[in-house]
Amino acid sequence: MSAISIGQAVVLGAVEGVTEFLPVSSTGHLKIVEGLMGIPVDDDAVIGFSAVIQVGAIAAVLVYFSKDIARILSAWGRGLRDREERYHHDYKFAWWVIFATIPIVLVGLAAKPLIKGPLASLWVVAGSLIVGSGVMWWADRTGRHKRGEDDTSFKDAMLVGGSQILALLFPGFSRSGATMSTALMLDLDRVAATRLSFFLGIPALTGAGLYELKDALGTGAGAAPLAVGTLVSFVVAYASIAWLLKFVAKHSFNAFVIYRIAVGVLLFGLLGTGVLHS
Repeated sequence: MSAISIGQAVVLGAVEGVTEFLPVSSTGHLKIVEGLMGIPVDDDAVIGFSAVIQVGAIAAVLVYFSKDIARILSAWGRGLRDREERYHHDYKFAWWVIFATIPIVLVGLAAKPLIKGPLASLWVVAGSLIVGSGVMWWADRTGRHKRGEDDTSFKDAMLVGGSQILALLFPGFSRSGATMSTALMLDLDRVAATRLSFFLGIPALTGAGLYELKDALGTGAGAAPLAVGTLVSFVVAYASIAWLLKFVAKHSFNAFVIYRIAVGVLLFGLLGTGVLHS
């Protein structure tokens, strides 16, 4: 019998799709919802299920930005063949994404025992949600929001890409939250910060998803729940990406800051009362 029902798969797929790219921590939300539904969060099948449905969210960002990705890859390919094309921003940006991904890969491999061990605690997730909220509030408040996407540089890409390490080491900090906050500190406007977060996250998320996928498929989560959860994750994530880009064009990140604090406090409460176990 599958560890997760079809109904639970729909709910968890929706939670993954909504939270994967919003700066609110998908890890924290999945664990909270799993606990409230009585699903054993430390079960191998449940952990594997969460890893598989993440692939649906990753597919959503690849589809949503497919034209941009194709343009950047095309410029990169032309630049490899033609020296004159190497002055094109898209060619340089492709290399920046590659270089900016290296730090998180190296740290991920070196710190895997910590990431899978003590740093995976839900106490860490709760604390990181709240601390990350303060960082995001400060970044949005002090950033001058004067630079657009075309104004990004190699330094921007490396700093924003490197900030993904915070979310890797401290789940709950949120990869999107860390990258968007860093971009805001570099004076990028909110839309540019959000799009840069997406582009720099594509290699890391795709690599991590495929890496986890090979171990997750045989954990007993059940083929039907896996398929349903992944499909729901894809659809909801696609809609979430579209909504987020429209939202940040007209609003600050204050709503996310308040929400993150509330979720962090809730998680501390659930852990403290024994409803969830770290």
